[in-house]
Amino acid sequence: MPFVNISILKGKPPEYVKAVADGVNSAVIETMGFPDDDRYQVIHEVASHCLEFQGREGDRVMMFLIMRGGRAPEKKKAFYKKVVENLSRDPGIDPANVLITIAENSDVDWSFRDGVAQFAP
Repeated sequence: MPFVNISILKGKPPEYVKAVADGVNSAVIETMGFPDDDRYQVIHEVASHCLEFQGREGDRVMMFLIMRGGRAPEKKKAFYKKVVENLSRDPGIDPANVLITIAENSDVDWSFRDGVAQFAP
C-alpha cells in the first residue's frame, strides 16, 4: 500500500503509461507482499526539459514511494530490481534511466477516508 508518484515524459500513448503503472504495481506486490488491490498511484507526465536525470536522454522514469516503515532492506532491493526488469521488458525503458526513492512513515500518517487514521490505534 505505498503511495506511488511516477514521473514520465509527456506525450506517451496510454499503453505506455499503463505498462509503467502496471510494471511498478506488479513489482510492489511481488517483492513487498502488498495485497493485489492496494494500488495508489499518480502518474505525472512532464516535458523532457522538466525531467532532468544527470543528462540522460531518451525515456526515463522517476518514482517516489511513500509507505509505512518496516520493510527489510532486502525487500526494497528486490523491488528496485523487479521494477527495472518490468520496465525494461515493457515499455522498453533502459534500466539506467529509472530512478526510485522510498520514504517511510508511521501508522498515524495515513488517512484513506473520512478524516480517520485507519492504521492508528
